Amino acid sequence: MIANVGRDDMLVARVRRIADEVVALHADDVDRAARFPVEAFDALREERALSALVPESLGGGGASFESVATACFELGRRCGATGLVFAMHQIQVAIIVRHLDDAPWFEGYLRELAGEQRLIASATSEVGTGGDLGRSIAAVERDENGSCTFEKRAPTVSYGSYADDLLTTLRRTPDAEPGDQVIALTHATQTTLEQTADWDPLGMRGTCSPGYVVRARFGPEQILPTPFPRVAAESMVPASHILWSHVWLGIATDAFDRSRAYVRSLAKQRPGDRLPVAQRLSHLMTDLSLLRAEVESGLREFVDASQDPARERLSTVASALRFNNLKIAASEQAPRLCQGAMGICGIAGYMNGTPFSIGRHLRDSLSASLMIANERIHETNAGLLLIAKDV
Repeated sequence: MIANVGRDDMLVARVRRIADEVVALHADDVDRAARFPVEAFDALREERALSALVPESLGGGGASFESVATACFELGRRCGATGLVFAMHQIQVAIIVRHLDDAPWFEGYLRELAGEQRLIASATSEVGTGGDLGRSIAAVERDENGSCTFEKRAPTVSYGSYADDLLTTLRRTPDAEPGDQVIALTHATQTTLEQTADWDPLGMRGTCSPGYVVRARFGPEQILPTPFPRVAAESMVPASHILWSHVWLGIATDAFDRSRAYVRSLAKQRPGDRLPVAQRLSHLMTDLSLLRAEVESGLREFVDASQDPARERLSTVASALRFNNLKIAASEQAPRLCQGAMGICGIAGYMNGTPFSIGRHLRDSLSASLMIANERIHETNAGLLLIAKDV
């Protein structure tokens, strides 16, 4: 346990240093140019942070999920897009690590990931499914030589052009039901991406997430043995909501820090004066504390449930509602906090290029409610509440 704590502390310290010394330096340019945060991921690769969740026995860092969540928070404080890309990569790593089921190909892949610091993206959303991750149109097809192929039209593939590998959800066979899904891992050399849309969004511009038609040819051993519905319930959905929420909490925390710095600068200029904005800052701190408590509580519940041998709690209706609610609450509260911080800073927060600028924070946080749309989650929750015996 002491050794684990030491590894976790070192990971967080290394990522925090990268966030402060590299990510913060390039965040505004990444945003303006809507470009991938190359410098940040070069630094993260150098520190072997991309394999933090890979077990030591497979060459990885053997870090805890909690330390990776903290790393997402630290990166999100300096650049929301960088934090989100890091979080999405770690979600894919967690899926593979948690659902290996003694699959030799995937064990070998994790060794490659650790050795080469490979970056994984995902293609889970699909045109025609209405944003429902539990349904797929594209299917795994097999040719006469036993190779697998697919073609999937994805409305977004975050950092797809910069990833080394891609995890894609698909129907098991062309005859399978939409919910009979598997997840396949393909290398960039096995995959073609035909871009179908430009990328000029309001926020999270550095995630570089246009739409693509994704095509791949690969071996059957590259299909994860665990059925996707179980992967989604035990890993993808809760891990996504938790790591995303840590990024959003990081964005909101930096917005609060900037508003606090602004109020302190006023206090230095007007010593002894009562500042109405100081009281507003206190209210904002209370709201930030509530968001932090919600995010930390969700993390703890996921970690505790994951320690059960069968992880049965993660497949319950109550668990689905819990992590869905975490996503909704965090994605709605983060932009409110950023807007509150901007209100305190006034024109200094509204303008770009000041020490108190909060425009990027607000724009990035507004994307949160669209990542698995909150209305889609409310629709799911409504159905779950009708069958739940105890919530």
